[in-house]
Parts: sequence; C-alpha cells; structure tokens
Amino acid sequence: MNTNELINLLTEDAPVRGRLGRVLAIALTAGVAVSAAILLSTLGIRHDIGNAIETVRVLFKLGLTLALAILASIVVFRIGRPGVSLRSGALALLIPLFLLIAAVAIEFFALPSALWRLQMMGHNAAFCLTFIPLLSLPPLIGFLLALRSGAPQRPALAGAAAGLAAGSIAAALYAWHCIDDSPLFIATWYTIAIAAVSAIGAGIGGRYLRW
Repeated sequence: MNTNELINLLTEDAPVRGRLGRVLAIALTAGVAVSAAILLSTLGIRHDIGNAIETVRVLFKLGLTLALAILASIVVFRIGRPGVSLRSGALALLIPLFLLIAAVAIEFFALPSALWRLQMMGHNAAFCLTFIPLLSLPPLIGFLLALRSGAPQRPALAGAAAGLAAGSIAAALYAWHCIDDSPLFIATWYTIAIAAVSAIGAGIGGRYLRW
C-alpha cells in the first residue's frame, strides 16, 4: 500500500475521522470559554477599557491578536485532515506578521529613540510571559485531544499549529487585561509567549499525535 492509498483509507474512516471538524469546534469553544473564565475570575479586564478601546494602539492590539487566533485556528482545523493543503492557511498567517512589523516601524518613527526600550519593556513583561501560556492550556489540551481524532501527517507540525492557535487565543484574551499597548511590547513579549506555547505543542504533538 502506497502513501496515497493510506491517505485515502484514513480519509474514508468516517466513524472517527469524519467528526474531526465537530470535535475541534467543541475543543475551540470549550477552550476559549475556560480560558476566558480564568481571566475574568483572576485578573479581569483592565479598568479603563472603555476609554482605552477608543485608541488606535488598543484597537490594533485587540484586532491583531484576534486575527492571529482565528487564522491559526483555521490551520488547526485543516492540519488534522490528511492530504489537505496548508499553503493558503500558512500564507494567511503572514498577514498579522506584516501588520505587526509595520506597526513597529511606525512606532520607531513616531517615538524618540530614548523611549524605545521603555515601550518595549512595558509594565508587566514577566507577567505576560507567565499568564499567556497559562491561559493557553485549556485550548491547547482541547486541540491536542481533538487532533487525535484526525490523521495529521506531521504530528510535530500539528502540535505546533495547536500551540500557535492556543497561544494566540490566550494572547487575544490577555490583551483585554494588559495595559501595555505598544507594538514594541507586543512584538517582543506576546511573540515570545506564543512561540513558547507553539514549541510546547510541537514537543507534545510529536509523540502524542503520532500514528
């Protein structure tokens, strides 16, 4: 049996593989709900959100993280299906990256160099690195469990995608509490936190999702 025949056989395994989309949807919904509950019951939303959301920086932060969470989740929904191309989803992930690079460039242009480091460090860098991974655990666990119902051809990559989506979801939720709105802060600490969750997902996925 060659690879294509194996892929076709797995694709036709309706009792298990056919429910992947529904299982992933449940994992996504439950993961977001649990993480949101953790955020609201511990940190809460920033006290000045009513005024802050009217600023360009805050709108950009919320929109960017939400867009990344949606695009990364779409990749997860596709990566568990053998033979499905990931090219378009992977390319779409470049959109938030380019937007963030552009925002950082504008920040460099708009602010004097003496303020660059101050904006990058912000007020809660260490806490950001701790709480985003914590908030990512419910969706990450859900995605990994759900992907077991699929047949990812590259388990480590599937785990990394699950980590990226989970980390992005966590970042999108944490952004409602975070008072550091500079693109320099987001590009540094949010990126490190999401990358760490992606690496964890890749490590777990490489073993747990192997078939």
